[in-house]
Amino acid sequence: MKIILTQEVSGLGAPGDIVEVKDGYGRNYLLPQGFAIVWTKGAEKQVTVIKRARGAREIRDLGHANEVKAQIEGLKVNLKARAGTGGRLFGSVTPAEIVDAVKAAGGPVLDRRRLETPGHIKSLGHYAVSIKLHPEVTAKFDLNVVQG
Repeated sequence: MKIILTQEVSGLGAPGDIVEVKDGYGRNYLLPQGFAIVWTKGAEKQVTVIKRARGAREIRDLGHANEVKAQIEGLKVNLKARAGTGGRLFGSVTPAEIVDAVKAAGGPVLDRRRLETPGHIKSLGHYAVSIKLHPEVTAKFDLNVVQG
């Protein structure tokens, strides 16, 4: 199935990309979630508009992404979570909770879908978390999960 992505999909592409995916993946996930539209000749014309807007945004955001990277890497991010004996959490830390902790620490508002964690965070301690701000810029920061 040939589709046009309307949002960034990890491991697949960026908005405006025309990709070939299996029928079930496109029909059951990408299309209902609004991540893509079915490829047609008319829709392909929209791709040029999407790519032009994306190109202008990336050029404009590269310097800004480096500024945000410097700001994020200077933060000390603490996240309070409920834990039992032995430091094991009740549940796990979600990307949305990490984004809220960065914001509470004085950082910018981030997109939770761009966070990359070292697996599931299910215990207290220090973790190295990275976030892809731009195709060329990735910021890394330390997350300290403490008893809360």
